[in-house]
Amino acid sequence: MTTVDRPTRRIAIDATPLRHAPFRRMWLGSAFSFFGFQFTAVAVPVQMYDLTRDSFWVGLLGIASLVPLLIFALWGGAIADAVDRRRLLLVSSCVTWSSTLCLLVQAVLDIGSPHLLLLLTAIQSTGVAVSMPTRQAIVPRLVEPIEVPAANTLNFTMSNATMVLGPLTAGVVFAVWRPAIGLPIAYAVDAVLFTLTLWATWRLPPLPPENGSGQPPRRAGLRSILEGLRFLAGTPVLVLSFAVDIVAMVLAMPRALFPEVAENRFGGGAAIGWLYSAIAIGSVAGGLTSGWISRVKRQGIALVCAVVGWGLAVAFAGLASSLWLMVALLAVAGCADLVSAVYRQTILQLSAPDEMRGRLQGVFTAVVAGGPRLGDLRAGAMAAGWGITVSWVAGGFAAVVLAVLVALLFPALLRYPPR
Repeated sequence: MTTVDRPTRRIAIDATPLRHAPFRRMWLGSAFSFFGFQFTAVAVPVQMYDLTRDSFWVGLLGIASLVPLLIFALWGGAIADAVDRRRLLLVSSCVTWSSTLCLLVQAVLDIGSPHLLLLLTAIQSTGVAVSMPTRQAIVPRLVEPIEVPAANTLNFTMSNATMVLGPLTAGVVFAVWRPAIGLPIAYAVDAVLFTLTLWATWRLPPLPPENGSGQPPRRAGLRSILEGLRFLAGTPVLVLSFAVDIVAMVLAMPRALFPEVAENRFGGGAAIGWLYSAIAIGSVAGGLTSGWISRVKRQGIALVCAVVGWGLAVAFAGLASSLWLMVALLAVAGCADLVSAVYRQTILQLSAPDEMRGRLQGVFTAVVAGGPRLGDLRAGAMAAGWGITVSWVAGGFAAVVLAVLVALLFPALLRYPPR
């Protein structure tokens, strides 16, 4: 190996998990479907703002997603510990696909109902709430334990890459066509590409539940969920890792403000695509240069630093008067978020036995997906009362202060070593 190759390999993303065919197929199928989903992720808030002309209604989309996530992520995680995870992933993916088809139909028929948008968002969130913890709980079954951090980095980098290309492409769609035409196109792209993740899931091997205790798997129910929550409560580092993420997402997620900022500050058009892509651009850059992540020893400290970096970058982005400066600062925030996500996911997967992973991934899903949706509501409500800039900037700085306080008051996270 040359002297140039060695440092490059130490920095570049580790693709070793892709040598496993089932993981590779799931990764590729997810890449296409995640790309398509970004069209819907942009189209729904754009349609809602076009119908209501109010960022508060855009923020309500977060609540419509949050309630199913909180309920079905926990229940779905419990089911994932009790049944064949491949079969459960197929069923939940079909629910998500069906809701996308309904979004396409309402756009084609030009129904124009904000309440219907909220309902379809809730149904789509139900499918995602079950499929996300199931898919994440599958990862340690498809790769070697030592490859789990690299597999998580590949997954997060891939998903963030789609969050760059998807919104940018969707932004072009809405820049070229008015919403009456652009919305059906966006929903149709999502519906077509989602079929590839169904194919990849179908090709997975059977994944029946494993139980290290030798006892038959417990039925998915309230008692099973409570067992998972008790395990979580007895593992302080997991609780704290969730806590700092909730702080970061609820207080410093400006996503609900993007449609109004794009139109009023930057003239609309393709600006909406750049704003929705900016955070993911930074995450992709962080992922492609993530070879160092597995070598960090004090992962708890690194996690807290990443959350602080996220909050500061978001706060300064809210002060930017230039679109490109705002995009650059949001990209810095995205890089910090990638580091935070990889460490949180790895800590969880390696701290939990396989028979608990589904339930704990359900909690992880509720936190990861629920936090930003609460953040949407907070941002929209504050913007309605105090304006966009106050909502955006104050939230970023508040996240920094509270994350540092949590880490200092409960030092178990700062002391966490890698396992």
